[in-house]
Formats: sequence, C-alpha cells, structure tokens
Amino acid sequence: MQRESPLILIPHLGPHFTSLVWSCLDADLHKSALFYAERYFVLDTNNHDARHLYATALLRAGHPHSAHYLVNPPIDNWCGGCLEIKARCCATLGKHRLAREAVEASLRIPSYTPSASMGTRTAKNFPEESVLHCRAGTMAAKDNLVEGASASFRQALALNPMLWEAFEGLCAIGNVPDVDEIFPPRPLPIKQTPPTEAKVPVATGAGFFTPEAGNGGNLFRGWKPDAGLPQSFLPAGPRDSLATNDSSLYPEASFIQGNLRPSWSQPTGSLAAQPPAVRPLSSADEAGPVTKKLRSGVRQRTAPPPSATANSNTMLKSSKSMGTLLPADDRSKSSKARARPALTIANIFSSSGRAQTAAMSTRPHAGNVGIGKSSREQQPIPIGGTRRSTRLLSGSSTKPTATKHTATRERRRVQTRARSSTMESDMDEEPVPAGGQAAFSPSPPPIAESPRADTSPGPSNWTAAQEQAAQEAYDAELADCHIYELMRMFAHATRAMALYDCRACLEELEKLPTAHQRSAWVMAMVGKAHYELGEYAAAERAFEAVRNLDPYRLWDMEVFSTLLWHLQRNVKLSFLAQELVATDPRSPQAWIAVGNCFSLQKERSQALTCFRRAAQLDPNCAYAYTLSGHESIDEDLDKAINFFQSALRADPRHYNAWYGLGTCYMRMSKLRLADYHYRKAAQIHPQNAVLLGCVGMVTERMNDQEGALRLFDQAVRLSPDNALVRYRRAKILIALKRYTEAVADLEYLRDSSPEESNVIFQLAKVYRLLGDEVKSAQLLAVARDVSPKSVNKIRKLLETVKDTEAADVMDEG
Repeated sequence: MQRESPLILIPHLGPHFTSLVWSCLDADLHKSALFYAERYFVLDTNNHDARHLYATALLRAGHPHSAHYLVNPPIDNWCGGCLEIKARCCATLGKHRLAREAVEASLRIPSYTPSASMGTRTAKNFPEESVLHCRAGTMAAKDNLVEGASASFRQALALNPMLWEAFEGLCAIGNVPDVDEIFPPRPLPIKQTPPTEAKVPVATGAGFFTPEAGNGGNLFRGWKPDAGLPQSFLPAGPRDSLATNDSSLYPEASFIQGNLRPSWSQPTGSLAAQPPAVRPLSSADEAGPVTKKLRSGVRQRTAPPPSATANSNTMLKSSKSMGTLLPADDRSKSSKARARPALTIANIFSSSGRAQTAAMSTRPHAGNVGIGKSSREQQPIPIGGTRRSTRLLSGSSTKPTATKHTATRERRRVQTRARSSTMESDMDEEPVPAGGQAAFSPSPPPIAESPRADTSPGPSNWTAAQEQAAQEAYDAELADCHIYELMRMFAHATRAMALYDCRACLEELEKLPTAHQRSAWVMAMVGKAHYELGEYAAAERAFEAVRNLDPYRLWDMEVFSTLLWHLQRNVKLSFLAQELVATDPRSPQAWIAVGNCFSLQKERSQALTCFRRAAQLDPNCAYAYTLSGHESIDEDLDKAINFFQSALRADPRHYNAWYGLGTCYMRMSKLRLADYHYRKAAQIHPQNAVLLGCVGMVTERMNDQEGALRLFDQAVRLSPDNALVRYRRAKILIALKRYTEAVADLEYLRDSSPEESNVIFQLAKVYRLLGDEVKSAQLLAVARDVSPKSVNKIRKLLETVKDTEAADVMDEG
C-alpha cells in the first residue's frame, strides 16, 4: 500500500521548511537554503509551493539553468508562480523575449493566489549572531586558519544547530565532530492533554465511601492523563530517531507506553488486557511513588465528641440488628478492589464498642503493619469518623488525634500503603484544622467494590479552542522533529564521507527515507563514495542518475569527468564537457571536464590550458591545481611540485595533492620525502588501497620487505579487486621466495586482466623458478602474442639464471 506524503501526515512541515529556507536565503547562506529546499521538494514533487521555493534557492545560489528547468514543466502543470520565477530565470540568462512571454502568461491567470513560500513575510535587516559566526568560520577556512574556523563554526552551531553550512565547514577543514555532540538527540514531542476530571463513585450498597485523610475530603482532584496519549507538554524538540524508511511519522501508543512503568496498584494482567487509552496513571508513572507527608510530629489521642459517640453507638446497634457487617479483608477478590482506598465498617461509624475491636482485629492483614508489635501498640484506637455526605457539605471533619505510638504505626502504614492504590497517590495531604491539630484516619483493609463501570465522569473545562491549540502546538513540534532528525541523518552520512569512510557513508544513506534517497544530492554522494572505493561502474550509474534528475547540475561534475577519464569513456566525456560549457562557461567544473577530455586524447598542452583556466575562475579549486600537476609530472617535476603545493594551499586535506607530491619525490629518489607525503595522504584517506600500496612500495625500497608485505596485505583486504596492489604484493612474495602465494595472486590477475603483459611475464618467470618449464614456455608465447614488441625482453629472460636477482627484468611498470 502506498504511504501518504509526510506533508500530509505532518501539516506544519511545509511552513516550517518554508520559514527555514527563507531565513537561510535572507542570511545569504545559499548552501543551507539549497539543502533544506531540496529536502522539502523531494517530499512531494507535485507541490508547487516546494517547487517555487527550491527554484528560488537555486536562482539565488547562481544556478539559473537548474531553476529554469525546475519551473518549466508541461503546460498543463503551470501556475502563476512557476511563470513568474521562469521569467526571472530567463532575465538572468539574458533571454528577455522568453522572460516577457512568461510575465504575460502569468498576467493571464487572474485567479492565481501566491503560495505560502511567496506570501508576505518579515525579514531581518541584520543577521543573527550565529550567521555572523558562520561567515567568520568560512572566511577563516579559506585563509587556512583551521583553529579559528573550527571555533567559529562550533559557536554558530551552538547558537543555531540548523546552519548546515557550519557543519559542512567543520567537515571540510578536517575537524570532523561527532554528530551526537553537535546535534544531540532530542526527546519526543508530547501533546498536551486535557486535565481529566475526578470520577464520582456511585453508591452500590456495599458501604459508604470514606475518602483518605490525605485527600482532605476533596473528591475532585485532577486525575493523571491516559497512557495512550502524551503525558506532558514539552518545548519543541524532534524525536530521537526515524527508525526505518517505512516507519510512521506519528509515535505509536505502545512505543510511548513502553517508556512508562505501570502503576504499582494495577496488576500486570489487567494492564495487558486493558486498552492503553483508558488506563489511569498514578504518580508512580511519572515520578515514582510519592511519600505522604505526616500531619504533625506527634499526634495526641483525644476522645470523640459525645454527640458523635452517641450517634455512632445508635447506628452501630442498628447495623448489627440488620446484619450488614462486611468481611474485613478479602484478597482473593479481583484486582479491581485494589484500585481504590480500602474500606471497612470502622470508616463509617466512630464508636468505642465492638466495631473498633473488629476493625483492629483486621489490622495485620492490611500490609502487615501490626505484625510484631507490642500489645500496647495493638490496643484499639478510638476513631472519630464522619459520614461522607456530612464531609462533602461541610468541607471539614472533626477527628481526634493519636498518641506517639499511633504516629509511629501510622508512619509505617503510610510507607507500606504508598503503592496500594492508584487513587491514593493523588490523595496526599489534608488541610490542617484551625486549632492546629492534624486530623487523620487510619486506613482499614480494603473491601470489594463496584467495577469501574459504576463511575461517572465529572465536568470538564477543556474547550474546543484549547484542544485545537494543543493540536497545533503538537503538529509544530512534530514538524521540528522531522526536520531536525532528518538533518541528523544527513549529518551522519556527510561526516562519514569527510572521513573517507565510504562504506559507512553508503550505509547511512541507505537509512534515509526513500524520497530522499532519490534526490540529486544523495545520488551525487553515492557516486563519490563508490568512486573513492574504486568501484567505477557503480559510481558511473550513480552519476548518470544525477544527470537525469538535474541535467544542469554543476556541482560534483569534476569528479564525474575524472571517473569517465579512468573508464576511458571518450564519447561520454566529450558530451559531458560540451553540456557543462553550454550550461555555464564560467564554472571551473566545465573547464575541468574539458581538460580531462583533452588529457584522455593525449593533448597535454591543451589539457593544461583548461586546468589553468579553471584555477583562474576559482582560485580555491584545489582539484584544478592537482590535475595540472598530474599532467606536468612526466615532463617537469619541479612544475608539478609547484602545482601540488598550490593545491594544498587551497585545501590542506586534498589527499590527491599529497599523493602527487609523494610520486614526484619517489621519481626523484627522495624516499624519506616520498614516504612522508604518501603517509599524509593515507592518513587523510585511510580506506584507499592505492595509497597504502604506495607506502608499501616506498617501504620496500627502504629494504623493509616484511613491513611492505604487511601494508600490501592490508591494501588487498581493503580492495580485493585492485590489480595494482595485488601485482605489487606478488612481486614482494617473489622477492621473499614465496612462489606459491605469488602464483595465486598472478593467476587471479591474469584471469581479471588477460591482456596485461607484465602479469604474464611475471607468471612465466615464477613457473620457471618453480621448475615448471612447460608452463613457463607457454606463458612466454602468450606474452609474445599480447605484446610483440617484447621479444627482446623474452630472450633476455631465457638467458638469465634461475635466481631472484632477475625479478625486475620483465617488469615494464
């Protein structure tokens, strides 16, 4: 079944995205605005409000072609807002006739109403402090002031965690923070619920209801809200996580209830069988059992008033004659009897006769309070009770005080009975009478009572306006939840990519909702991750998807052009270069693509010209300097070193420049400098098998073959399909006379690259060293067919003796 859009499930999500994008645009934070605008647009591509906002962000960021493509849908899907933005895009591109036609077409739609993103709003004249910190960090990063940039970006995120550019800046300078440190998880949004009124019990003939003394006779204290609804109203904050792509955006009642421990007064079986929306919560659900306060330090026993005693004796006799005395305690009853304060006949009548004795005889059953006490403590206590109807009318009760022994027993009884009833946790205190004496009534054992169906709800003051306001506040918090948690998920992937942990990056991107996985930003990230892993086929598919989603995208196209250079896709690379130049001839990505196209055709001078042009258009484009260095490395090492150093001045974490410098020093036989630069590159990109292989090669040159073998083993584990590191490891194994293991690597390489002459030559030599002359001769014949120009090298191999000193005779690379 198709799921509904989050824009429908969360009504406030659109306005919150709109407000966030406009605040970024007003602060000239175009990267942040594009990031959030794209997140809004991919939720529902048919939403014109999101389309207008995304196109406006693209236009402000200097991408008019992409904005024009976005607001130029088929004629049947036009609206006045699309035509207006299209006119602005055409005017920016210099297509004034098309701009005029778009404006005239928008004027022919008189019934058009501006969407939410195009409505009136309030813009701040001066940016916030967080925006200023973000700008300061950007300027410090461009000046290679890493510490200052890190401090500014962190301060900006502390003031406003929604500044995406600040987080990207931290990742770019290499000070990659933990996501939970910068964006700590926030609690779930909780909806405010109406205060549930007390339920007035209905008499059932089982006895009069006498309230607990701690309640002060107040039957209408507020009850706790239901467990199926949110328990409190918290400030706006997102949920802890979006579990899966298919998870609902609303938290389930079972999920919320799972965080709450059940009431002590309620059995476990009834909790499972009862719907969560009707289970009343005691105070133990929210903050544990509440200790009842003692009314006074020492209570004194007083005699009941004569009138009350006489009245009680008369009623007791009447009751005895009618035979209405109830059992003292019956714990075999259902758990419903424990959900209300315990009652006995001693609560109804206050006399010093047999009723008191009967009540005291049942005292040990009410929580083992009287067990082990002295006989003096177990003496009958005169109780001055008041009928329920009298208390409700007068609002007060006259009760005698107790001795210090009674106070001690009452203190123990209170601690034992703190968990005995859901209702008792709400009946904590009783107002002290004017005379200064604290009244109390010892609670008798519970008796069976009527079920919950015999209660009737009291009046509620919760109005429809308050309910609507609570729902609006909850929807607003839920929208903030969604945006914040979505940003945290993208931050995890961005952090992994900044650390070049490409596998982790791909795993984080897989956790995103399906709509976001199909966006151009995510597909470009997938393409770069596969490219860094050396998985060029998967990277090519990802970048092709990016081109289909946004044909005029310029970002990350320099990586795509280099990928096509590695794959020797001459036609595709030429077509990509022409499209990029037609889109924006002043973009460095377009000229890098043109330079890669000339480099693939072996026209190095033309390629260098294009790379220099890219560097002129963007002096901070480190990749342009790096490619210039690679083009110059075969002709002029000093010039190549200058290019690589310029790249590092633009971006100290550009590992390709460190690798290029290591290669230059390796060719100059400066092994220590080569080892230093190779290791710097490997520190930045520890998952790159080629860099580890280069470090191993330098280690081998420094006569540490065992250390080199360990590095090659690590490189092969990282990238089993990398031919270069396997070939280097096979040569190390030959040097160590471990011919069987070398044969395994060389056979694997021959199967994967059957036309590679170096592999065949090395395999033929290993078989010759193993004494298998037949296989060696067969492989040399194959090598001669693959590379006819290598006849002299084959003859030289046959003339050498069978030792390892001739290990490099047949190595062409």
